[in-house]
Amino acid sequence: MAEQTGLALPQTMDRSCWVCFATDEDDRTAEWVRPCRCRGSTKWVHQTCLQRWVDEKQRGNSTARVACPQCNAEYLIVFPKLDRLISKACPFAAAGIMVGSIYWTAVTYGAVTVMQVVGHKEGLDVMERADPLFLLIGLPTIPVMLILGKMIRWEDYVLRLWRKYSNKLQILNSIFPGIGCPVPRIPAEANPLADHVSATRILCGALVFPTIATIVGKLMFSSVNSNLQRTILGGIAFVAIKGAFKVYFKQQQYLRQAHRKILNYPEQEGA
Repeated sequence: MAEQTGLALPQTMDRSCWVCFATDEDDRTAEWVRPCRCRGSTKWVHQTCLQRWVDEKQRGNSTARVACPQCNAEYLIVFPKLDRLISKACPFAAAGIMVGSIYWTAVTYGAVTVMQVVGHKEGLDVMERADPLFLLIGLPTIPVMLILGKMIRWEDYVLRLWRKYSNKLQILNSIFPGIGCPVPRIPAEANPLADHVSATRILCGALVFPTIATIVGKLMFSSVNSNLQRTILGGIAFVAIKGAFKVYFKQQQYLRQAHRKILNYPEQEGA
């Protein structure tokens, strides 16, 4: 027993914290830990000192990994079971809150759109008479359908058909110059959804479309008494006019890219 005690005393009394350089004699109540493969003077460290050092390295990110600066061994950091449960549940809770917020925003947008398109009084009457379950399912689909409809690039299909059959329809050349003319090369077309600006434009354009259709309907079809019919006609007119301008603009870009040339590098005099 004396020999075992004599061996145990040097091991405990020789401990020194590599953070604060304190020993067992300085603080006999401190909790010690050997968190890595280091030996000698850097083997032991106070639990509180190491906790402060880990906090400095993590910089607020509790999931960041921290390793020993000497032997590069990663520290084994564990949390209480409750904390681990909370850390695992937080992403799901945040996702649920986000999905719920998006859903109720879509419901509100759908209700406002119904009142805007049909009319304030008529829209309220329609929603009051409708089944609540139908409203909870139908109203959020309104912005979804608008976004999906905005993603349909019907102008590109029309433009391809016109480029293919424009030589048979000479009237198209007078409306859209250059459609029937042969081009030296076929330029590559970029994916419109690859650009985040185009995706944002599609989203904003789809959500603001009912308002634009209502305004165009009041300006161009003021003689129509029904709010719904006036808005539908205004939406069709807006889509048709915008589509015509878009087809013309894309055709001009297509011709500009098709007739693009790369010049020879100018040779310097005396070279």
